[in-house]
Amino acid sequence: MKTLAINGTKRPEIGTKNATQLRRSELIPCVLYGGHEPIHFSAPEKEFRHLVYTPDIHTVEITIDGTKYSAIMQDIQFHKVTDRILHVDFLELVKGKNIKMELPVRTVGAAPGVRAGGKLVKKLRFVTARGLAEKFPEAIDVNLENLQIGDSVRVKDLQHEGLEFLNNGNATIVAVRITRNAEVAADAAPAAGKKEAPKKEAAKK
Repeated sequence: MKTLAINGTKRPEIGTKNATQLRRSELIPCVLYGGHEPIHFSAPEKEFRHLVYTPDIHTVEITIDGTKYSAIMQDIQFHKVTDRILHVDFLELVKGKNIKMELPVRTVGAAPGVRAGGKLVKKLRFVTARGLAEKFPEAIDVNLENLQIGDSVRVKDLQHEGLEFLNNGNATIVAVRITRNAEVAADAAPAAGKKEAPKKEAAKK
């Protein structure tokens, strides 16, 4: 995974009033937990742009008053009207301790079923996995090269060393569905293969 850097400052006090004052100063209230004790801090709003507004996942190197912590973003709250960031929770990465996070699904290759007239349907754009932080890739690749019309890839088909996938195993990630045009073509094929029987020549009188 890629790593982004955020510089923060410990909050001298916490609470709604303090959080409101921080946001007016274009600072985001945050909390880092998972270590010995939660650390409440704030960081400039502009430093979150490359972390939040992207489908990619990242580890985050957070420097708080000179001390560095490795973490992942665990939760984020947005304003219902303006969509501005209100609060961010980070989970500190502790060596040897499993974490849980969502991974984007990335399709690879072309499905033969699509070339045959089927339609590729993406059901899950993210899957949830558990494992050590160093085992997490930037995305989970799903190979489409063997998918014919009617085939699908489910969560139980995924394999990645060191990761356990937590979604329902029968949940469909991608599938190739038959289309109306493909149905018509399939129905027409047998008919086209049949040759019209030769007409008998009328008997001569």
